[in-house]
Amino acid sequence: MTVSLDQLRRCHFAVDLGAARTRVYVKGAGLVVDQPSAAAVNTRNGALIAVGELAEKMTGRTPSYIRVVRPVSGGTVVDIEMAQRMLRHLLGERLRRKLRRKPRLRAAACTPHDADPLAQRAAIETLVGLGARRVELVDTLVAAAVGCGLPVEQAEASMIMVCGAAATQIAVLSLGNIVTAERVPVGGEAVDHAIVQHLRHEHALMLPSQSVRPLQVALSGNGLTPHGPAATEIQGRDVATGLARSVLVDTAAVRIAIQTPLTAVLDGIGKVLRDCPPDLVADLVDRGIMMVGGSALLPGLDQMLRQATGMPVHIAERPDICAVQGLGAMLEGRIQPLVLNPLAA
Repeated sequence: MTVSLDQLRRCHFAVDLGAARTRVYVKGAGLVVDQPSAAAVNTRNGALIAVGELAEKMTGRTPSYIRVVRPVSGGTVVDIEMAQRMLRHLLGERLRRKLRRKPRLRAAACTPHDADPLAQRAAIETLVGLGARRVELVDTLVAAAVGCGLPVEQAEASMIMVCGAAATQIAVLSLGNIVTAERVPVGGEAVDHAIVQHLRHEHALMLPSQSVRPLQVALSGNGLTPHGPAATEIQGRDVATGLARSVLVDTAAVRIAIQTPLTAVLDGIGKVLRDCPPDLVADLVDRGIMMVGGSALLPGLDQMLRQATGMPVHIAERPDICAVQGLGAMLEGRIQPLVLNPLAA
């Protein structure tokens, strides 16, 4: 793991700053924040108008002087000051006052696999601005694997796939560490973009941004599988006239458009398995792949992966909060590490 469990047990709170949602776990209180990573700002005076759910609803519906920003992109903080302001408002004055009473406040944060030093520094600076005296960084893959109950500390293979908004991370873990991993820059946002482009090119229709994710309008029922509905009615704006219009969309064509960006995810799975030792791959034949992350709930994605890989594919019980739950389990001391004592000569 990135840091020792003893260091994580000393932390008072943990933050999972994702491109889509921000989650905060406080030791002894559990998950206290689960809100979209969005903030609405008045560009005239710089005042923060709304954060979280309310700011998300304001996307695409604001006057010119109000701008909805996302301080996190691809799991990396791109605007430290705005991320700090967003977190302060999400935590609330009462909880922040409680945290400030800690004599030496410590925090933990998730970072994407192979995050560069600049991205790691941005995550640390964000939490230092909230009053943390020390920040421990944990790989998102390890935290998510712990959160969904995989026996990562055992000498057997566990394969996890973290489906985020901006990227998909795939890894095989054993003995508490990552054996091989791959980060594919394709996530839920790429799937949304594929749907928007398909409807624009084939039907000259522009969709509202909030009508796409996560395929609530374009797909329903069995989602990506051929057993889904044959056609779906979509409302949007005509590209040429600008008027409101509804069209009947063939969902089979939409499924094909969605599968195009998902081929990169299949390539990533193949690369991870090729780089993995044969003994661990043999374990995965029965255990399969565990899917976590908000985009793991994409309808029919698990069936598509099952057909492409021939391996069992499982979705975690609460895939969207597995990473922060894993951090919380480490903070609370619920994880017992495998102790490897050197043998006496």
